[in-house]
Amino acid sequence: MSSKTDERANQILRLLLSHGKTSVEELTTTVGTSPASVRRDLVRLETRGLVHRTHGGAMLADQAVYEPFRFDASFETREDRFAKEKRRIAAAAADLIGEGETIGFSAGTTTAQIAHLLKHRKRLTVVSNAVNISMELSSNCTLNTILTGGSLRWPGAFSLVGPTAVESLSAFSMHRVFIGVCGVDAVQGASIIEPEEAAVVRAMVRQAKQVVVVADSSKAGHCSPAMICPANRIDLLITDGGISPEVLESFSRQNIEVLVV
Repeated sequence: MSSKTDERANQILRLLLSHGKTSVEELTTTVGTSPASVRRDLVRLETRGLVHRTHGGAMLADQAVYEPFRFDASFETREDRFAKEKRRIAAAAADLIGEGETIGFSAGTTTAQIAHLLKHRKRLTVVSNAVNISMELSSNCTLNTILTGGSLRWPGAFSLVGPTAVESLSAFSMHRVFIGVCGVDAVQGASIIEPEEAAVVRAMVRQAKQVVVVADSSKAGHCSPAMICPANRIDLLITDGGISPEVLESFSRQNIEVLVV
C-alpha cells in the first residue's frame, strides 16, 4: 500500500478502536476522501482480518485474542470489562510506537488490544511472554515477533513464566515496554497478582528504555500482592477519564506522567 493509503488505514483503525463501529459517511468526513476510497480501504482491512464490513460501514474485528483461544471464558470476561476504555487506551499506546522500534508486551487484555492495532504495521520487533499476542501478530510477515520460552501455569492468562522466560529477555534491548497491571499506585508502583508473572514483567522493565503502564481507571490507586516495579520506574501511565482527581493528583506529586484518554 502507498503511504497515503497506510495513513488512511491508520485513521480508520484509530476511529474504530475509539468507537467500535462506524459508517462510511463518518469515515469519509474523518479521513477526507471519497466514499469509494473508504470502501476500498475497508475491503483491504477486512482481507487482513482487522475489520468486519457491515451494511453502510464497518466494525472492529473481534480478534484481540488469537481465534483458537476464543474458548477461554475468563479472558473474554476480562476483555469485556471497561472495553471502550481499553480501546481508547490501546489507540493512544499504539500511537507512541515508531517504525523500526523493538517493543515489549506483557500479557493482559489491554496489551492484547494494542497488539491487535499493530497487525497492519511494518518494521517492528515485538517481544512478548503472551502466547495469544504472539500468535495474533504472527499473521503479519512484516513484523518480527518473538515469544519468550517458559511454562503456562494457569488458564486464562496465556502468559509464559519461569526461569526460561526471565532469562530469554536478557537478550533484548527494547525501546519501550507496555505492561498490563492489576494495580498501579503513585507510591507502591505497578503490581499484579501472580509472583511468577511479576518476575517476568520485571525482566522486561529492566530491558526497556521506556516503561508504559496501560491500565483502566479501576486499577489506579490500588495495589496487588506481586510488585513489578516502583513508581519512579514508570515513565508513563495511560488510563481513562474515570480516574479520580485525588489519584491523578497523587501521580502528579510523584512526577509520573499520566495520559488520560
